[in-house]
Amino acid sequence: MDEENPVELLQRYRRDRHVLLNYILSGNLIKKVVMPPGAISLDDVDIDQVSVDYVLNCAKKGDPLDLGDAIRLYHDSLDYPYVDNTGDVEGFYLLTRPEYSGSAPTREPPPVPAAAPLPVVVPPPVVEQPQIAVPSSVANLPKSLSLDSPTEELTIDDIEDFEDDEGEFDSRRASRRHQTDANDISLRLPLFETGITDDDLRETAYEILVAAAGASGGLIVPKKEKKKEKRHRLMRKLGRSKSESAESQTHRQPGLVGLLEILRAQLEITESMDIRTRQGLLNAMVGKVGKRMDNLLIPLELLCCISRAEFSDMKAYLRWQKRQLNMLEEGLINHPVVGFGELGRKVNELRNLFRKIEESESLSPSAAEVQRTECLRSLREVATSFSERPARGDLTGEVCHWADGYHLNAALYEKMLGSVFDTLDEGKLTEEVEEILELLKSTWRILGITETIHDTCYAWVLFRQFVFTGEQGLLKVVIEHLRKIPLKEQRGPQERLHLISLRSSVDADDSCQDFTFFQSFLSPVQKWVDKKLNDYHLHFSEGPSMMVDIVTVAMLTRRILGEENDKAMESPDRDQIDRYITSSVKSAFMKIAHFVEIKADTSHEHVLASLAEETKKLLKIETNIFSPVLSRWHPQAAVLSASLLHKLYGNKLGPFLEHSEHLTEDVVSVFPAADSLEQYIMSVMASVVGDDGLDSLCRQKLVPYEIESKSGTVVLRWVNGQLERVETWVKRAAEQETWDPISPQQRHGGSIVEVYRIIEEISFLHSRFLCELGN
Repeated sequence: MDEENPVELLQRYRRDRHVLLNYILSGNLIKKVVMPPGAISLDDVDIDQVSVDYVLNCAKKGDPLDLGDAIRLYHDSLDYPYVDNTGDVEGFYLLTRPEYSGSAPTREPPPVPAAAPLPVVVPPPVVEQPQIAVPSSVANLPKSLSLDSPTEELTIDDIEDFEDDEGEFDSRRASRRHQTDANDISLRLPLFETGITDDDLRETAYEILVAAAGASGGLIVPKKEKKKEKRHRLMRKLGRSKSESAESQTHRQPGLVGLLEILRAQLEITESMDIRTRQGLLNAMVGKVGKRMDNLLIPLELLCCISRAEFSDMKAYLRWQKRQLNMLEEGLINHPVVGFGELGRKVNELRNLFRKIEESESLSPSAAEVQRTECLRSLREVATSFSERPARGDLTGEVCHWADGYHLNAALYEKMLGSVFDTLDEGKLTEEVEEILELLKSTWRILGITETIHDTCYAWVLFRQFVFTGEQGLLKVVIEHLRKIPLKEQRGPQERLHLISLRSSVDADDSCQDFTFFQSFLSPVQKWVDKKLNDYHLHFSEGPSMMVDIVTVAMLTRRILGEENDKAMESPDRDQIDRYITSSVKSAFMKIAHFVEIKADTSHEHVLASLAEETKKLLKIETNIFSPVLSRWHPQAAVLSASLLHKLYGNKLGPFLEHSEHLTEDVVSVFPAADSLEQYIMSVMASVVGDDGLDSLCRQKLVPYEIESKSGTVVLRWVNGQLERVETWVKRAAEQETWDPISPQQRHGGSIVEVYRIIEEISFLHSRFLCELGN
């Protein structure tokens, strides 16, 4: 494909940094680790923001590793150009582009001033500062948040003393998952009005997975690990490699328990959050005899069953509570598919309850508990009536429609599907992919997912991962799931109605566009593949192996989206291949034309002659590499590309032919090259349609260059001109020359020698021109 994507380079760089730092921290290279303020364990430190150079220097010198200094040095280094310590000292890197900076100054640099002795600085007298009264609100801060708390020094051995439930993920911290700027592949779904982040979706997705597992009877609350086991697990995680990761997965716990543990790691959920979620859902089922866990309004039940005391700090609790309230607002109020009807008046009541629950945290503990309890009781009454509204096309047997608009459910399911990729090699599927997909099926009742919706979402997730990683194996799985999506006539009437109801309005380009479900997920895929195939000479120049799969994806998405648009397409594949060939061949021809024009300044050959040779090379590449691929969908792909190149070169050649009235060096150079190109184009077309079909095809699509007739006229005009010159020279010589013998041995006049020389020169040039034109 094209040159290496900057996203791939970034991902590789981040993985290499992680491997290096994990190796250093997991061994005995660092004797002491000083944690930054606010961090409790290494899980709270973003490895991406640690200076590798600083860590290596500490390891070499045996100094303590201050992670706070390492993070500060990393951010400070971003303001300076990159410098390495190898190679010639004259080498350097520029932050600016030198071509825009002009030439270097010619003047000499100013002289270095003489070194002056440094002034003696007398330190000011120490003045004892008066004691300042500290407000009680500040004095009561925990030690980790104290304004003057000293930096705590820790060793690797000390980390075992901390409980894992203290380490909460900061949602405002940069996500460790690789993010890219691939806007072309983003879903056509509206933004969340509450500002839900990817971390919020990931955590809620895991809560839904736990609830689905609980409905199957496989939910247990794991015990907290002992300190020794925790330290061993931490050291193993820090020093883990790909081979060790694969080996460790084989020793996981069997059944649903081990699978949930894998998903917890894949979704980056802390152990403490996992325990809270499981215990909260189990408590929610108390007294609900005969009710399934996956029929609960999960965010509401967690709000009611998880208290402030179960969190390590107030900040983590408020963030968790805000996420649950946002999920309820997005699921029950925003983007509704089913109209509110008589419940419309309760929308404002629901929003007021959300606001009061948040405001209760600013009250005194006793008043806050009373207000929160009353609000949750009222919230349960209103939210339950919202969630039990009659649903559209009840395909999945769901009862609790906690998210009518499918946008939130689709985003949550997308996060679940993202757990099928290997965390150490993101272009590969994890070994447990089949087990994970089977477990995800248990969430379909909660999220309103059907087989068709699953195949569509999964195909998009796989294709997005292919765009990020460039792993061709993912394309095979994308094609497999796209082929599973049934056509409109193959779907049942209830499923057709259900899919029709899944629509979204997205603001784009100062206008509001309406998208169906398939358009939201597959139009980004179609846009990406069309962009690549419209210039396949550029993106697939290294080989056609990946191009086959890309074209297959393009044709499958076009088929599905064509039905959505109710387009009657008799030969959609052929029409689309026509557009790909036309766009890419034109783009490639314009590039070689530009290249030839630039090279013409240093070459003695005419531009059109060079362009004819380059066009022939382009057609050879087209017929040998790309046409065999495209001919699977368009049998005459080679004919189309050959005829198009004939036309494009003919547009350049036409003005030259009109003004070619005399036999010049340019004519002798261009005519044979153009004729050779045309003959090669004809041979390519004849190899596809045969000699019989070539005549009719030429009459329909080609305007011949007529080099032979044009060259005959030019040569005849040149011969006549030369004969006139010879006749004029002979007459002038006969009139001006005295025809006396030069000597007894040379019995002819002196001018006859010049006449014969002229005739021989003309004969030589004539034969050479005819030979070149014949070739």
